[in-house]
Amino acid sequence: MSLSVSRRLAAVTAFAVAGLFAATTPAALAAPTAVAAAPTPPDIPLANVKAHLSQLSTIAANNGGNRAHGRAGYKASIDYVKAKLDAAGFTTTLQTFTSSGATGYNLIADWPGGDPNSVLMAGAHLDSVSSGAGINDNGSGSAAVLETALAVSRAGLQPTKHLRFGWWGAEELGLIGSKYYVNNLPAAERAKFSGYLNFDMIGSPNPGYFVYDDDPTIEQTFKNYYAGLGVPTEIETEGDGRSDHASFKNVGIPVGGLFTGASNTKSSAQAQKWGGTAGQAFDRCYHSSCDNTANINDTALDRNSDAVAYAIWTLGAATPVPPGKSFENTADVNIPDSPGAAVSSPITASGVTGNAPATTKVDVNIVHTYRGDLVVDLVAPDGTVYNLHNRSGGSADNLVQSYTVNASAEVANGTWNLRVRDTAAQDVGYINSWKITF
Repeated sequence: MSLSVSRRLAAVTAFAVAGLFAATTPAALAAPTAVAAAPTPPDIPLANVKAHLSQLSTIAANNGGNRAHGRAGYKASIDYVKAKLDAAGFTTTLQTFTSSGATGYNLIADWPGGDPNSVLMAGAHLDSVSSGAGINDNGSGSAAVLETALAVSRAGLQPTKHLRFGWWGAEELGLIGSKYYVNNLPAAERAKFSGYLNFDMIGSPNPGYFVYDDDPTIEQTFKNYYAGLGVPTEIETEGDGRSDHASFKNVGIPVGGLFTGASNTKSSAQAQKWGGTAGQAFDRCYHSSCDNTANINDTALDRNSDAVAYAIWTLGAATPVPPGKSFENTADVNIPDSPGAAVSSPITASGVTGNAPATTKVDVNIVHTYRGDLVVDLVAPDGTVYNLHNRSGGSADNLVQSYTVNASAEVANGTWNLRVRDTAAQDVGYINSWKITF
């Protein structure tokens, strides 16, 4: 298994913190402190995810070859997932509905704790079509969400948001289960959702790496994860509106998710950047009897399972943003290779009363092939320089980090700049985005 993004981020954080203390900062510069980060996301064991797929395959084989709505294989699948969650300390609810004359089931699992008025939910449909076992569609998403939930339990995670997980019935008949769930939520409960993350087909045998482009914060979270792996992504379009996220999106809940492709054909350009076979479907067994345990790409399943956990830990367990106004610049700014000049990305703050707080938060997202080349400063409107990053991190790539700056001597309103300079040759990158919160 390749080094997971969670381990890479842990290493990057360690280097960054070490660099902050080791760097010699001129007396004229104000030194920031690193923000207390969210707990490090775990590496989800691929073997565990595949063990769940094996169980779903066996369930299908013992129940007429499928796990479709209204069939015994689906109920057995729900029972399997529920038993795992009950044993791990979740509060589970089995929700029933009727579709096409048969009883359907949704399974909802709540992890104790977190802000009950800020719910982060991850889900996947558990049913297959009647023609096969549905191991990629959607055993892959269901198994990854299950194993992430079990990882929450193993870690004894104490999230800032309330974590909820869901497995939907009758998705293949038109998103029936997730629509039923959402439509039966009172408006006050819907308003508590900070986001819903959907995982439908994340182990396709000829995979692409597609990210939903619905909610910007969720989208950026997944893009940050893939940037940490050095894997390019594309915006997901094939399944737009065709999976359970649509049920949530249609009532105003922020959504996001991942997808590795279905019946669409992989292009030559996509094969060049992702590997696999051009001119062939991402999943040649989509909705077919051959969607079995052989119909999984282990690398894609491994990466995406880790991505589920990365999103849950990042969005659900992160340190809350301090109160106050936030301003963000998402325009890309190319960083010239050394000996090029420093570049700046400006943000103009307005409507903030008085001085900046002692806990001014700066979120930095820089894509770069060698972060150890970079010097990154926050420049206040009056020209005062606060060094954020001084060539720490060694050979690690990218700089995705939050800092707390004591900028209480500065008037908040005005133009702040993130200034970046590349101090050594042969590596390139750009400022992806940055944000300042007062």
